[in-house]
Amino acid sequence: MQSHEIDYEIFGDDMQIVEIELDPNETVIAEAGMMNYMEEGIEFEAKMGDGSQASQGFFSKMMSAGARALTGESIFITHFTNHGQGKRRVAFAAPYPGKIVALDLQKIGGSVVCQKDAFLCAAKGTKLSIAFQQRLGAGFFGGEGFILEKLTGDGKAFVHAGGTVIKKKLQGETLRVDTGCLVAFTEGIEYDIARAGNLKSMFFGGEGLFLATLRGHGTVLLQSLPFSRLADRVIQHAPSMGGSDRGEGSVLGGLGNMFGD
Repeated sequence: MQSHEIDYEIFGDDMQIVEIELDPNETVIAEAGMMNYMEEGIEFEAKMGDGSQASQGFFSKMMSAGARALTGESIFITHFTNHGQGKRRVAFAAPYPGKIVALDLQKIGGSVVCQKDAFLCAAKGTKLSIAFQQRLGAGFFGGEGFILEKLTGDGKAFVHAGGTVIKKKLQGETLRVDTGCLVAFTEGIEYDIARAGNLKSMFFGGEGLFLATLRGHGTVLLQSLPFSRLADRVIQHAPSMGGSDRGEGSVLGGLGNMFGD
């Protein structure tokens, strides 16, 4: 496998953008809807495959697309190719606040396993596949960590994490985390689901019924603010969902709603 050699630059702090520089005929693949802007000379095309196998047949592409559908992602991957004469740039941004993490797959063992919605973009030649958990415990109780995505190749890939990114290096230790806080982990890390303490702690501790257990030798990336946690808090305080309307930004407060529209 030989991935395209792309250059990049990350801009911003909490709402970051990664700008990819493509030489003529170089390609970067990305999840649908993640492109922010692109320069003249770059053309994009939605395809079923990731382009890592040039001779991949129609049936194989359908199987790959079906596996992606299980994760809730689009069955199509967008390919951005520079058809111009010189270097051209295309940028990608995540849909919610957080950090973009650049991964050099060649330097971290050739593959990484990540949350199904963490993948942002990668150099063409990177293979995207589904990493199903072999243990039933991880499959039935893993929550957000149930279906994981595996990135394989020798080029650069980019993943997005919510909030702040924490990197943990394990040397045979065991780390227990909320399933939603897991972003990615390298080869050598075993992943499973464990019960979160006794029954009292499970139902009244507020930390969920099960925790992800990671052990082995490798690197684990965690996020401080999973999107599901952010969305739950927003919905909880939304007036339409029973939350309180404090009338922010209005002198009249809730009374101002009477004069809306």
